[in-house]
Amino acid sequence: MNESIRPRPNPIAGSGLGHEVRASWAFVERNFYIVRRYWGWEFAFLIFNVASSMSVLYIGEAQGGSAAEQQNLVLYLGIGTVVWAYLRAVFSNIGEMITWERWEGTIEYTMMAPISRLTHMLGVSLFSIVYGLARSALLLGVLALFFEVDLGGANLPGATLILLAGSISFIGFGIMAASLPLLFPERGEEMTFVISSVLLLVSGVYYPVSVLPGWMEGMATVSPATYVLEGMRAALLDGAPTTSLGGDLLPILLLGALALPLGIAVFNWAERFAKRTGRLKRSG
Repeated sequence: MNESIRPRPNPIAGSGLGHEVRASWAFVERNFYIVRRYWGWEFAFLIFNVASSMSVLYIGEAQGGSAAEQQNLVLYLGIGTVVWAYLRAVFSNIGEMITWERWEGTIEYTMMAPISRLTHMLGVSLFSIVYGLARSALLLGVLALFFEVDLGGANLPGATLILLAGSISFIGFGIMAASLPLLFPERGEEMTFVISSVLLLVSGVYYPVSVLPGWMEGMATVSPATYVLEGMRAALLDGAPTTSLGGDLLPILLLGALALPLGIAVFNWAERFAKRTGRLKRSG
């Protein structure tokens, strides 16, 4: 056979676990480069998050009571602000993965590529966790410059365990939300903001769930953020040992075990529907 037309091995092709890992990591790298390209947006969103978070914390400082009571309130609000910033970042990055593909004009190539959708979602989810941690760390660092933060008696390993477990549930919710831009190209992205707004309302980010009307408290029981926030506040404010966090950790893991496979099933159905109806296009 002529050397000029002899097929050459594709260095990217392969099979098995190693191939799937490399493919997932490719999505992590791709999303990193997208964020770096639009660094101006990221800087603007950081300023917005810092400004809105400081406004909430200053509300806590403006309340009456002793200095200790004010500090506890500021820490209560601060934990809610930073934890929600992380969970929101995980949710929004996964929920917007279809929107990002449309922005880049690559949605047809990605959805038709010879890789499993699970591999695709794993890469997007891993990036979302790293991105959320980095963004929340920056937010916490800036807030610490303006407000006194004393976590000397906090259970940091327990808080970390709660936060990572909550990530699994929010990945499932984010994957379900990502199906909306597939089903509704024109307004699907806006629908993901509605979901996050409802979760913000019922999850006790800035106030105890007990102040909500009874029917809203029922909604709070199916929000993983409710248990993440309760567990984080118990570990950071009260220094609760990890062994006593099971009351929050168990529902978080249960919701994750339900939300993750459900999210994948919903997304797979939405993908098949979008391909069948010709909705894989760059803009709605």
